[in-house]
Amino acid sequence: MKTQTVSEYNEVISHCKELFKKKAIDYGTAWRILRLPSITDQIFIKAQRIRSIQEKGNQKVNDPIADEFVGIINYCIIALIQIQLQNDDRLEIPYEELDPLYDHWANATRKLLENKNHDYGEAWRDMRISSITDIILMKLYRVKQIEDNSGNTLVSEGIEANYQDMINYAVFCLIKFKDHA
Repeated sequence: MKTQTVSEYNEVISHCKELFKKKAIDYGTAWRILRLPSITDQIFIKAQRIRSIQEKGNQKVNDPIADEFVGIINYCIIALIQIQLQNDDRLEIPYEELDPLYDHWANATRKLLENKNHDYGEAWRDMRISSITDIILMKLYRVKQIEDNSGNTLVSEGIEANYQDMINYAVFCLIKFKDHA
């Protein structure tokens, strides 16, 4: 099962990274202007749209929910890159410099997934996509609280760990979509 999950994870991330690359070619790194709370809010908008559609049972904008999960993954990686580059003032960064940063966070997050899957026994496979959406929203509210507290926590994981968890939960949803297609 572990090898299957890693393979599925890599397939999802490969798709997300390809979209990230194409958008970097189209738009450059316009996202560099965003402060971290703005990126968090972008992720929130995507997660809230997913939940709204799940609750209403239909949608009026024809963008697939799966695309929103891809957006969550890429914006979380953007947030992690922004944290890593917080002392770099450049607005435009060539894709060749972003490529290894994207890979770093995708690989570190996959390793986290492997460790948690070991301990939790891939419980996510038996979860509902709506429950995973709720967990992503909960993590977003946690990140917002940490941001509002200037990054200070008493006992909680930091912002990076929450972004990584959101990536993994969004990957789980995309795997589940593929399994039920």
